[in-house]
Amino acid sequence: MTSSHPSSYREGAKRLAVLTPAAFSFGAAFGVLAETAGINALAAIAMSATTFAGAAQFAAITVLDDGGTIAAAVAAAILLNLRYLAISIAIAPDFAGSRVRRFFESQMIVDESWAVSQVGRGRVDRRKLVGAGLVLFPFWVGGTVVGALAGDVVGDPARLGFDGALPALFLALLVLQLVDRDAKIAAVAGGAVALVLLPITPPGVPVIAAGAVCLWGLRKR
Repeated sequence: MTSSHPSSYREGAKRLAVLTPAAFSFGAAFGVLAETAGINALAAIAMSATTFAGAAQFAAITVLDDGGTIAAAVAAAILLNLRYLAISIAIAPDFAGSRVRRFFESQMIVDESWAVSQVGRGRVDRRKLVGAGLVLFPFWVGGTVVGALAGDVVGDPARLGFDGALPALFLALLVLQLVDRDAKIAAVAGGAVALVLLPITPPGVPVIAAGAVCLWGLRKR
């Protein structure tokens, strides 16, 4: 069950606060990469504000930067975001209210907010999730603004270590989920599958395959 206490929003925001430096640097790296791929600053900022999905945005921009088509970029982004379909189905019972309210609150469902709002067995505290998402959003968009408008000042993301922001962020989220033996086995199995598929499959496929392995493991419990 979800908590009904108003402090749940604050608790979600507090839990997410420690991840905001990584989110900001990751957003800045995206802004710089978008500029090098020929995406103007306004488009990059609008993408972060409306898509709010870092991994998918990076996948799309990377495809374009490598000379890929718009269709290929969109396909890569969709593949990476398919994991949200499973997440949304799992936590849908935790969202209440009108369709409009559920629509807007569901925009805060990202990896980070989902991870810090866990209450066990795949369920979340909706208020913690929304509070966490509302804190993350301005840092992600703000980082994109800095990267897109001041890319020349920021410089090469790899030189500044921004290329390590995403792996570090997801490792921090993973630690929060390793609460029992089954979770650890799922993490190792999913990671192994992704590692094998990474050099031989298109962007997004390793993520989907790793997620499928974890879901299969949960089904067998």
